[in-house]
Amino acid sequence: MTSRTTGDQAPTAPGPRDRDTSRVAPPARRLVRAVVTADALDVAEHAAAVEDPAAGAVVTFGGVVRDHDHGQRVSRLEYSAHPSAAAVVEQVAREVLAAHPVDALAVSHRTGGLDVGDVAFAVAVAAAHRREAFAACEAVVEEVKARLPVWKHQLLADGGDEWVGMP
Repeated sequence: MTSRTTGDQAPTAPGPRDRDTSRVAPPARRLVRAVVTADALDVAEHAAAVEDPAAGAVVTFGGVVRDHDHGQRVSRLEYSAHPSAAAVVEQVAREVLAAHPVDALAVSHRTGGLDVGDVAFAVAVAAAHRREAFAACEAVVEEVKARLPVWKHQLLADGGDEWVGMP
């Protein structure tokens, strides 16, 4: 990313209206995948799916099931989703594509039973530059977490359980 300098001022980052003169074509803004699925997720497969010759950066996020939450040991969990969940994931993905100059985006969220270490949420974004890829990836993660109608049933190591994200 280039900087601008005016007189004695320090360089500033380009603003959102500045044209990226390093590109030979506008961002492709391809939606490769936006799904809610019971199938296992692979972050590397998401990254491969968004590869693009114009992309100098591919940023990924893998939300992995951890072995603890709120000071308690978690042995596994189960995600349940509202029937509208897939449409919400697609809407978020399309909004992020419209708002960020990226070439490709893939996002998936799991449902069903997951073990510790399984990927529950995978995102990959390809963009010409790292700043745009990181910003778009973060936007997808935050918006999906805020808006996706999924509920997590945590099965605790002590035999107990708890629901997370219930309305």
